[in-house]
Amino acid sequence: MGGNGRHRWKISFYRSSSSSSSSKMEVKQPPKDFLCPIYGSLMADPVIVSSGQTFERVSVQVCRELGFSPTLEDGSRPDFSSTLIANKAIKSTIVHWCDDSGAEHPRPPDYASVEKAVRALMAAAEEEDRDRKPPEPGLRVSERELLRGVAEQPPVIFSHAATELGHRVNHFYSSSSEESVVIPSSSSNPGTPLPLATRPLCYSSSSSSEIAEIEALSGIPNSAPASEEEENLVRKMKTPDVVEQEEAVILLRKMTRTKEELRASLCTPRLLSALKPLIASRYAVVQTNAIASLVNLSLEKPNKVLIVRSGFVPHLIDVLKGGSSESQEHAAGALFSLALEDENKMAIGVLGALPPLMHALIRSESERTRHDSALALYHLTLVQSNRVKLVKLNAIPTLLALAQSGSSASRVLLILCNLAVCPEGRSAMLDANAVECLVGLLRRNELDSESTRENCVAALFALSHGSMRFRGLAREARAVEVLREIEERGSDRAREKAKRMLQMMRGRDEGEDEEGDWEAALESGGGLTGSRYRVGVGRNMHGANSTTF
Repeated sequence: MGGNGRHRWKISFYRSSSSSSSSKMEVKQPPKDFLCPIYGSLMADPVIVSSGQTFERVSVQVCRELGFSPTLEDGSRPDFSSTLIANKAIKSTIVHWCDDSGAEHPRPPDYASVEKAVRALMAAAEEEDRDRKPPEPGLRVSERELLRGVAEQPPVIFSHAATELGHRVNHFYSSSSEESVVIPSSSSNPGTPLPLATRPLCYSSSSSSEIAEIEALSGIPNSAPASEEEENLVRKMKTPDVVEQEEAVILLRKMTRTKEELRASLCTPRLLSALKPLIASRYAVVQTNAIASLVNLSLEKPNKVLIVRSGFVPHLIDVLKGGSSESQEHAAGALFSLALEDENKMAIGVLGALPPLMHALIRSESERTRHDSALALYHLTLVQSNRVKLVKLNAIPTLLALAQSGSSASRVLLILCNLAVCPEGRSAMLDANAVECLVGLLRRNELDSESTRENCVAALFALSHGSMRFRGLAREARAVEVLREIEERGSDRAREKAKRMLQMMRGRDEGEDEEGDWEAALESGGGLTGSRYRVGVGRNMHGANSTTF
């Protein structure tokens, strides 16, 4: 073979038809189109798949049986699902090339050899996916986009009046519940809303690469040596033995029920990595106790962002959609607890929590699930992007119907207050006849507590700001007489809002400019003015949502 400067390729199955020189024969490199993209040999039985590529028939059969579709050099993935078509043209061309090159005609490879090659490709693909995959597979947006800090500051939020949710029904809730809120002193501004409870009703007083991934996302290193308790829990949670998994999550739930110091020390990337798969367990006891443990861990403020960034939210959403009644209670409670953290609100909304929370609020037979779903929605709609999402879900007519039916009226009215703050929500509420609905609730005097009446007035107050339509709709609903009665006999917060609305409906009061009047309302009785409520231990509140398990 002369030195023609070309690269030569020696391969064992290309042999010359001349037996005398077969041991020394070197053949030309075959064109790439003649080689099976999967097995790498000359194709003996080339077939065309539905996506247009050509492969060795045995290679396609092996990939079908193993459920594998490789990524080709051009980045595409072949479709092996349809009927195979013999590629007679390429087969004939390969035969002619072999004759011209002195190579033997190719023979179909044996199944075992191809299977071995395909499994090697599968292992390489899995390794590459592990190196590149985002924190939670299947997400359509990047973690950076989802979990960036809530840079946007929501517009001024009107006062939601008192948010104390009334006494619990003793026969339903545990008497051991506790409240974790701060109550403003009597000297504080009457327009400042009372903060909601911060614990859900359901509250119960993996691999090294995944752990590293959680550490990187959270910014919280797991450098401290694992405690004996953590080692024991992680070992049992990772075992395939369901009985040991049960024991582990039940123990974790018990340990984190009342011991706050354990919630902080046990919420490590390593333990979260072991706990996350159990949220999706098909065994009800394992799943329920795993989610209840997660609720307990989430009660500590530093843990909330770490839990969301560790990829638990999609699992909680799945449970809320199709889990058992008890699992759904805990899933709603976990989402409520996680939504208390400002940095989580946008991420939880983007990850798709709003529709299942709305469904749980409407359809769930569990009071706990409805309660925590409503409060999760309230906290999530403190962020503008989630308000718009809920409006687009056409949630407002449903929320108004729930308010009229008396089902979770106080909490539903708080959500409506948030939605009325944004132009999209305000317009949709006016279109849905919200003014007549809210005025009717006040006129019938069917609301269960003074705080619920205040929430109803607050929703009307939010609707009235910046809307020329409100004045006409309020007059049609005969709101003036209702607002005058509230101005005379209502609570301090309700009276202030009723007064402002009556002044707006008159257009001008004793020479005061309407715009200036509205600015005063926002300063004194209308909004949070950019500040957030504080979380701590409170007193004299009976809307507790901290039942221990």
